[in-house]
Amino acid sequence: MANHTIITNFLLMSFSDVWELQIFHAVLFSMIYLVALMGNLLIILVTTIDRRLHNPMYFFLRHLSFIDLCYISVTVPKSILISLTHSNSISIPECATQVCFVLLFVCAELALLTVMSYDRYAAICHPLHYETLMSRGACVQMAAASWVSGSLSGIMHTVSTFSAPFCKANVLGQFFCEIPHLLKLSCSQPNLAEIGTTVTTTILGLGCFIYIVISYVYIFSTVLRMPSTEGRSKAFFTCLPHLTVTTVFFTTAFVAHVKPISDTPSVLDLLVSVFYVVVPPALNPAIYSLRNKDMKAALARLMKQVFP
Repeated sequence: MANHTIITNFLLMSFSDVWELQIFHAVLFSMIYLVALMGNLLIILVTTIDRRLHNPMYFFLRHLSFIDLCYISVTVPKSILISLTHSNSISIPECATQVCFVLLFVCAELALLTVMSYDRYAAICHPLHYETLMSRGACVQMAAASWVSGSLSGIMHTVSTFSAPFCKANVLGQFFCEIPHLLKLSCSQPNLAEIGTTVTTTILGLGCFIYIVISYVYIFSTVLRMPSTEGRSKAFFTCLPHLTVTTVFFTTAFVAHVKPISDTPSVLDLLVSVFYVVVPPALNPAIYSLRNKDMKAALARLMKQVFP
């Protein structure tokens, strides 16, 4: 058996070796992070304070904003720190924690977007039974199920990925710990446990995607049958923020994962990852605040209270 050096830490990839570009990256990521932080915190604050927004739609939006807030906080601050300190080392426990939380929030967001599509389906297709279908107890159970499914997925992937030691080069071609890059460094090839977990998660993810598509097929067919133009417009714009956020989520994830992992990672690979790690959490608050009349009205009322 060949001798291997057991790896105890990894080296994350930086966006550039040029000091000026590192500073630019740190400043840019800091600005995006602050925008995401303030935007998601503002949505959480508004939907909590304003009693007019105490309904299922904004209950789930509050959870979505909290997930996005946590999701971007797992990876971006570490990347900023790397650019500022030139220390791109990350320990295996820290890397495992990052992997666990990234997958937890990604899977929880996927499940929550699926639940939110059911909420829109119930509101438009079964308005007379909406209060029964989306009772407070049902909303709490669906939100809890989203968090539990995300937690289980994160734990399962982390355990299966780190069940075998790493004995190859310790350089990760990514600015955060990502499972495909970690598996390339594993002593166990192939990692059957991670393959099985990935297949299971992929099937569940496709199930969520198909459910969302079917929900919107029913929603749009119901909207098109509405006799009132005003009713059709109101129903459509009620669904538009969720539909936009869902499209951004699936599009960025598809763009990031359709490209095969190269043996010589480049800055392009890092930029592709930014699309699904950084863009959705920063963009979602803008989508819900700019395209939603209730949110804009609630923000205006909050501003009047703060600055009378």
